[in-house]
Amino acid sequence: MQIFQKTPSILLKSQTHTLSTTIINPDLLLLRLTTVLYQQQHATDSKLHSHLNSLPLPLPIPHELIFHLCSRFPLSWRPLHRFILWSSFSHSPSTFSRTLSVFGASKNIDLLWSTFTSSILTHPKLLTSSSLLTVLHSLASSRQISKCVRIFDSILKPHFPPLHSIDTLNLVIESLSNRKFVREAKDLVSKLRPSIPPDGDTYGILILGFCKIGDLVMASKLWNRAVDEGFEPTIEAYEEIIVTLFKTNRIDDALRMFATLRARRFGDARADSYRIVIQWMCKLGRVRYAHMVFDEMLKRGLWLAIDNQTVGALVYGLVARNRVREAYRVVEMVERPDIGLYHGLMKGLLRLKRAGEATEVFREMVRRGVEPIMHTYIMLLQGHLGRRGRKGKDEMVNFESVFVGGLVKQGRMVEVSKFVERVMWGGVEVPRFDYNKFLYWFSNEEGVEMFESVGKRMKEVGMVDLGDVFLRYGEKMATRDRRRRLRI
Repeated sequence: MQIFQKTPSILLKSQTHTLSTTIINPDLLLLRLTTVLYQQQHATDSKLHSHLNSLPLPLPIPHELIFHLCSRFPLSWRPLHRFILWSSFSHSPSTFSRTLSVFGASKNIDLLWSTFTSSILTHPKLLTSSSLLTVLHSLASSRQISKCVRIFDSILKPHFPPLHSIDTLNLVIESLSNRKFVREAKDLVSKLRPSIPPDGDTYGILILGFCKIGDLVMASKLWNRAVDEGFEPTIEAYEEIIVTLFKTNRIDDALRMFATLRARRFGDARADSYRIVIQWMCKLGRVRYAHMVFDEMLKRGLWLAIDNQTVGALVYGLVARNRVREAYRVVEMVERPDIGLYHGLMKGLLRLKRAGEATEVFREMVRRGVEPIMHTYIMLLQGHLGRRGRKGKDEMVNFESVFVGGLVKQGRMVEVSKFVERVMWGGVEVPRFDYNKFLYWFSNEEGVEMFESVGKRMKEVGMVDLGDVFLRYGEKMATRDRRRRLRI
């Protein structure tokens, strides 16, 4: 009588394989799989398949495993591609898009193109906006504009007619412009003009894209072409042109463009259009013109759209022109001041070298329940200690003892040596001290004790304002740690 249907050795191997499949750690299995794919990526198919067959992989291959492999090999196409061929994996739209992104990031355009075209023609459900944009991003980054045109004319037009439209084209060029591929987007629009003529939104997106990369000449050419074809540029295009002109120090041209906006699209001009001009005029010290624009904004009934950021820009402009009392009156008129308003006031006071008064505004802000942010502390530290630091009233409380001593405690000896060289030799150039990194390094339990001791010491030697800033930041770090402990 045959007791076993299998031989005992085969049965033992089967039981061992089943036991390992159920007990093996998923993280360990993923590590073994990625190791095999990396080490055997250039091996023959038979050798790679033998290693993969020895792994207790779940069947069918789950989609999560493909996502893990894409994360482990974001810039290498061969391990992922060979694994998909071995497993005969059936893609979903999400895994298909993620796989295409890996092929595109590794600059294997031929594999990307063949995979995309063959898959969507046999499985149309794999074509989504994500997969389409992924392929077009990769092709545009490699200057494969002709293939981008073929996607529209040879794939979308005959097989997916609803997608061969101006809406799809605008979606594509907007995504390309956001990734700084606006020149490639312009070439794509030019080559698709016979089949998909551009509209006003198309020109508006291209104008925004060229303004963001600083090419004002091409943005102006597109603007004129849109006007010649009978399209009126969007409000967003007007605003971006104005911002770009301000950034390039062409103030008069920016104001003329703002006047054109009010003349042609007066009914469509919104609060953001006025806010841009107000903020830039205040930065440039032309507070009177900013007040005129602000008054016009009120007369148009846009007072509900006025936020504290706009008022903060006005306050900063007034303080920068040494009209401090008038700025305080504006602040007192605001019912619910926020951090943007206080930042405008403190920034103006620090510009006038009135760090003590800025610290008093900081105390008032805290008393009124407005929580400071990292930028608040950095701004105050720069106002008190300077951008590179200065000597304090006490020999033990100065820039070198506080900041360089903190760097020593953190073990950052390279940065310390640069500051020591500056003290010893004087003529050695060192990088500007980064207050942001300093606060980041000490945003922990050790930093709480350091800020408390430094703040108390500074108060003892008469530096009350700077001591309060350090103490307040230490309290913030302490409460943050307590909140984290409560969550745990």
